[in-house]
Amino acid sequence: MRQSQDRVFCVKRTQAVKRLRDAAQAAGLEFREQERTNHTAYYVGDLRSMLRRHNEIDEITVVKWYKQYEDALGEGWWKK
Repeated sequence: MRQSQDRVFCVKRTQAVKRLRDAAQAAGLEFREQERTNHTAYYVGDLRSMLRRHNEIDEITVVKWYKQYEDALGEGWWKK
């Protein structure tokens, strides 16, 4: 993790989800969400990953979440 003097930036949850949705649509894959008790499940094709319902998510968590979809969307898809 980063040193304490470094600032961890936060991303709006809606922006992170929109980026995933747009990438799935560009790849021609189905995108859907399903509300769970404390999380929302996001499906891209056959892959599913969960994300807690917070308004802002730190960038480290967002990158780890995006990496879970690399099999469907390609390596480093969020950097493009």
